Amino acid sequence: MRARGSTVTLLPLLTLAALLLGFLLLPPSRAPRAERPHPVLLVLGAAQYAGHPSPAFQRRLDHALALYRTGGVRTIVVTGGRRPGDPHSEGEVGVTYLTRRGIPRTALIAETRSRTTVENLRNARRLLLPGTPVTLVTDEAHTPRALALARALGLSANASASPLGPHPDRRYLLREKLALVAYALLGVRG
Repeated sequence: MRARGSTVTLLPLLTLAALLLGFLLLPPSRAPRAERPHPVLLVLGAAQYAGHPSPAFQRRLDHALALYRTGGVRTIVVTGGRRPGDPHSEGEVGVTYLTRRGIPRTALIAETRSRTTVENLRNARRLLLPGTPVTLVTDEAHTPRALALARALGLSANASASPLGPHPDRRYLLREKLALVAYALLGVRG
C-alpha cells in the first residue's frame, strides 16, 4: 500500500512537468517588434558558409537593411565569430553583405569573436558607448531569449524580429524554448 504523503509530494512535480510540456509544445508566440528602432541595431550572428550568409543570417541582415532604409538608424553592429579553421567570421560576412547593398561602411561595425548569444551581446556592448540603447535583430524564435539576455546584461534593448523561414526546423524551435527555460532557471551574469 502506498503512503498518502507520496501522492501529495508528487503533485507539485507533476504540475510543473505538465506546465513545462505545455510550454514546449505550444507554437511560438509572436516576437516583439519595436515600433521604432533605436539608432543602433545589433544583428545577432547566425551561420555563414564560405563567406556568404546562411539563409537565416541573410533574413536577419535583410531585416536590418530594411530598418536602416526607413531612416533613423545610424549604426549597425553585426556580431558573430568564426569556427576553428574558417577564414570568415559572421560579423565580417554580415558587414560585407550590407555594404554591397548600399549601407556606408562607416555605419557598420563587425564584432568578430563571439560564438554564442551571450558573447554576441557582451562583445557588442564593449564596442558601444555605455548606456547606448540598441534594437536587437534576430529571428522570431530567438528574440525572447536574446532580449531577456540583453536586459540581464544591462543593455537598454528592444527588438525587431526577422521572420523565420517558410519551414522552420522544429528542433531549432524546441532548442530555443529549452534555452529560454534554462536561462529563466539559471540566469546569466553581466
